[in-house]
Amino acid sequence: MPVETSDRARELEVFCAVVDGGSFSAAGRKLDLTPSAISRTLDRIEARLGARLLLRTTRVLTLTAEGRAYLAAARRILADLDEAEQAIADQGAPRGRIRVSAALAHGRICIVPLLGEFVRRYPHILVDINLSDALVDVAAGQADIAIRGGPLADSALMARRLSENGRTIVASPDYLARCGVPQVPEDLHQHNCLNFSFRRAEPVWPFRRDGLDYALKVSGAIEANSGETLVQLALDGVGIARVGDFALGDAIAQGRLVPLLQAFNPGDREIFHAVFVGGANTPARIRVFVDYLIEQLGDSAGKTSKPARPGGRSAARQA
Repeated sequence: MPVETSDRARELEVFCAVVDGGSFSAAGRKLDLTPSAISRTLDRIEARLGARLLLRTTRVLTLTAEGRAYLAAARRILADLDEAEQAIADQGAPRGRIRVSAALAHGRICIVPLLGEFVRRYPHILVDINLSDALVDVAAGQADIAIRGGPLADSALMARRLSENGRTIVASPDYLARCGVPQVPEDLHQHNCLNFSFRRAEPVWPFRRDGLDYALKVSGAIEANSGETLVQLALDGVGIARVGDFALGDAIAQGRLVPLLQAFNPGDREIFHAVFVGGANTPARIRVFVDYLIEQLGDSAGKTSKPARPGGRSAARQA
C-alpha cells in the first residue's frame, strides 16, 4: 500500500531531526516521540528506499552518500511545504528562515550592513547569517544561500552575480617613512609583505608591465586568513599588504594607507556570486533576498554568471 503523503512528510521531518540532533533520543525529544519510534521510522524509510541512509553505532550516526542526498532533498521539500502553508496564511508574503553563509571580512563589511533594511522590507523573514571562511555545502542543505568570491567550482547550483572587487597594494605613511617607498614591483623583495595564508600554492602577487602580466614572489613575517587582519597590520605600520578594495574602507581617502605600485596593477577582479539551489520551486524568501543583494551591491550585478573551467563544463547554471 502506498505511503500516505502526510506520513511521508512526517518521515522526512524525523530524518532531518535525527541528523540535526545527532541521535535518536535528541530527535525524539524534539518531536515528542520515543527513540524506538524514531528507529522504526528510519527502518521504514530505508526499507522502502532499499538503501542505508545512516551508519549507526552506539555513539555516533554517520550519513552515507545516499543519506546526504536524501537529507538535501528532505530539507528542500519540508521548506517548500512550510513556505506553501505560510504563504496561504499570510496572503503570499515571503516568510520563513533563510540561512546565509558569507566569508568573514566580506560578510561583515558588505553583507551585514544590508540586513537591517532587508528585514524592515520583509518582516516575516528570519535571516540566519553565518560568517566563516570555511565553505559550506549548499547542495547538501548546509545553507540556503552562500556568498562566494572568486571562481566557482563545478556544480548544478544556480549562481547570480552580485559585484566585483579590485585589489590594491597599500602601506601606512609611517611604514613608508621608515622603510622607503617601492618604485617597481621588484623593490618588494626588500620589504615585509603581509600575505594571505590560504588559496595560494605560492606567495606571489600579480603585476603588469608593458602590457605583460607576471607573478612576483614576495615574503614577509606575518600571514593571515583575513583581509581585515592584513589591513589592520598595514595600518599599524607592520608591512605592505595586497587586499581587496572592499576591506580598505576610507583608509586611503583619510590618508591612513597609501596605495603603491598602481602603475603595475594588473586590474584583476574578484567576482562575488550568490549561490543557491535554483529552479521553479526556489522559495520566495530566497529569491527576494538574492534580488535585494543585487539591488544593493550591483554594478554590473544582476547579470547571471555562467563561469566555467577552461575547456570544461559550466560551474553554475543560469538563474
